Order: sequence, then structure tokens, then C-alpha cells
Amino acid sequence: MKEPRRTPLQPDLFASAEPPAPKVFSVSEITRSVRSLLEDEIGRVWVQGEVCNLRRQASGHQYFTLKDERAQLSCVLFASQAARLREAQLADGLCVQARGALTVYEARGQYQLLVEMVQPVGAGLLQAKFEALKRKLDAEGLFEQARKRALPKFPRIVGVITSPTGAAIRDMLNILHRRAPWVEIVIHPVRVQGEGAAEEISAALGVFNRATELGLPKPDVIVVARGGGSAEDLWEFNEEVLARAIFASEIPIVSAVGHEIDFTISDFVADLRAPTPSAGAELIAPDAAELRRHFSQLEARLQRCALNELSQWKSRLGFILRGVLLREPKRWVSEARQWVDFLETDLARAFGAILRDRRRRLADLLAVIRRHRPDQLLTMRRQESKALSRRMNDAAVRSLGVKDARLRRTAALLRVLSPEWTLERGYSITMTERGQVLTSVMGAPAGTNLVTKVRDGNVHSTVQNTAPKITGTDSLLS
Repeated sequence: MKEPRRTPLQPDLFASAEPPAPKVFSVSEITRSVRSLLEDEIGRVWVQGEVCNLRRQASGHQYFTLKDERAQLSCVLFASQAARLREAQLADGLCVQARGALTVYEARGQYQLLVEMVQPVGAGLLQAKFEALKRKLDAEGLFEQARKRALPKFPRIVGVITSPTGAAIRDMLNILHRRAPWVEIVIHPVRVQGEGAAEEISAALGVFNRATELGLPKPDVIVVARGGGSAEDLWEFNEEVLARAIFASEIPIVSAVGHEIDFTISDFVADLRAPTPSAGAELIAPDAAELRRHFSQLEARLQRCALNELSQWKSRLGFILRGVLLREPKRWVSEARQWVDFLETDLARAFGAILRDRRRRLADLLAVIRRHRPDQLLTMRRQESKALSRRMNDAAVRSLGVKDARLRRTAALLRVLSPEWTLERGYSITMTERGQVLTSVMGAPAGTNLVTKVRDGNVHSTVQNTAPKITGTDSLLS
């Protein structure tokens, strides 16, 4: 008969009739056994409850309790997992579903859940699908800020993709006509809710991008708009086909979907996200009243600059008119000619003085050169250099001879003192197996393996006993 499975704490049902002595467990053993049972029998589970007693440590770990009306469960979300769950913002009172491994914190004997994933209750399949698609498209680079384009500052044509009967298009038209009445608005009506709406919006984006081929005015910017609604109502703006159509558009796109608290995949891919359709209209169209004020300011500045410039030229003209040139032009020209003659005379006098000074300095330098006879001095320096070179060569030869003799004597001395020469004379060197030279019997107790090096090889031996050397003082004491 097969023996039944027993836990470490279950008594042996097949023991002898005589009761055995009770086994006493330590607290650690009991706690470890409970931990093994929890991890093996339950393992990873989903738990739903309300968050309370949330504590965030400086290390990044988060400790909280999940409770319902009857019980509570301690939970821990480590920093490494929390960093991966950026969308999961825990708060006291929030009802969540947590997935993790059930275990025991042995130091306190308290069972707890090691949380790996958290999602709000009610998120359901749509939220999970939203997060999965968001991670996928983010990894492919569809949300990169570097690829997003700036909107034109003064668009001439604005394409709007939305429902023709919704409140969003009426609000946008009112704002666009009020802010920028010169803007031409092209509306492509589509469904913005229900199955197939994402494909219609994607097709409308394709039409606007091929507007030139189709003979339509090509927009400078496109607005994809829809009013507020539930997560299910806005779901078509989370479809992958629409996200890729927005990414492939050559025209900048503004996503104006839902209210300020609503976020869709289209918002992340578009070049600009507007909190609402009305805000989208304000973002793409400049304010005409503001432009008028700006132009008025520019006009005033231009008038001031022009008046200042005219005033300056008027002052210059008055100065010229009052000048000598216009009152007595012949006299002014004759005085100028006389001044030029004076300058010409002064210039010739100055150049003559400079030329005479340079000639005098040149004559002095030539006299100095003749006095020192550089050709004879150069010959003397060459002879001295040759003599110095011979002396240096002779000194080098003598120094090398002395060094060579000293080197030969040192080499002969080293040869006499070298261990190899000692071995040639019949001596030996005894070392331990590690290569340490043995200089005392204290370094070779009985049983030590020795290596004795002689002239033509090594001798291996083992010490049986040692006999220290008896000095004269020791023999007298004995």
C-alpha cells in the first residue's frame, strides 16, 4: 500500500503503537513550512480589494493593504516592479486588482502578496488592450517627440475629420470663423463611433494626403475631432489602423478627441494633442484680433522710426546748407588745395628725414661688420670646433676602455660568486618544495619534502629528523 503524502507538521499515521516523543519545532521551521505550503499550493493569484495604509518608501518600494468587508491582505510592490507599472498609480481608497505571488515574510511571520501587476477594477479587456497596443507602438517609435512636426503658424486651408452632425464641428467652425475668417475649412464627414469608424477616419486621412491628385485643396493641417464620451465611445481612436494612418500622414495632424481627461492612442501619435475640439481650433488658428493689435503696434513703431529717420536727415541737410561748402564753394576748394600742398611738403620732408636716418644707421652697421671681420672669426671657430671634436673622441675612447675593464672584472667576480660556480665546486643548495632556500633546521621539521640542487640535477628527499648545530657555549652549558 502506498504511503500517503504528509506535510512536515502531519503526524505519522503508521507509527508504532507506542507514542513517540513530541517533536518541538522552532519558530523559523514553522514559518518556513507555512511559506512552502503557500508558495507551492497557491503561488501566483489575482486578488481584488480596496487599497489602504499606502506607504511609499524613499527606496521606491510601496507597502499597502488590500481589504474588503471581511478581511485584509498585506501587499508589497518593489521599486523594480513599480518602475515597469508607470500607469498604475496607487492611492488609498482605490479599488484594484493585483496579481502576485503569495508568500510569508519570515521576519514577522506575516503572509503577504508580492505584487507584480496592478490594474483598476473595471479596466477590463479594453484597458488591457489599450496598454498592450500603447507599449507596442511606443516600442516601434510612433510616439517619438523627435518625429513630430510643428504646425504652420498661419494655415490657409484646414482639413477637419469629424461627424458632420456633432457639437464638435459647430464649436470648431465658430472659433475658426471668429479667430481667422480668412481660413478655408474643408470638412470630411465620417463616423466617430462604432465598429468601422477607425477605418473611415483612416481613409479620410488618405484622401486629404492625396488631395492634389484628386483635384481637391490640400490642407496645411488636419484636425481629427470628436466630442466627449465613455471609454467605449472613444475606443475607435485607440485602433491600430488609425494610429498607423496618422503616423504615415505627410500633413501635420492635431488630435482633438474627448475631454481634457481623456487620452487615446491617436493623441500619442498625432503631432499635437488638443484637450478638446474647441481647444484644437484655437491652437491651429491665430487670433485675428491679436494680429490686428500686433499690426497696429508694428505700424506705430514703423511711423516712429520713419519720423526719427526723417528728422535726422533734415538736421543733416540743414547743417550742410549752413556750411561753407554751399555758401563759398570756390573759397572752400582753394583752401583744400592749399592744405593738400602743405601736406605734400610735410610728407616729402618727413620721408627725406627717414631716408637719411636709415642710410646713417646702415653705414654704422657696415663699419661694425668691417671692424669684427666675421670671415676670420668664422675660420677660428671652425678650427676650435675641430679641436674640440678630436678631444671629445679621445676622451670617449679612454672612458670606454676604463668601463670595459671594470665590466670584465665585475663579470669575473660575479661568476666566482654565482650559485652555479658554487655547484661546480661540489657544493649543493637545499630548498623546500616552494623554492625557499633552507638556511636553518628550524625551517625543515620532520616530514618536510626537500629539493637539493647539485651540479647536474636535483635530489628529492624527506626529512626524518633534524639535529641543531651545537655551539661552543651550548657544549659548556651541557
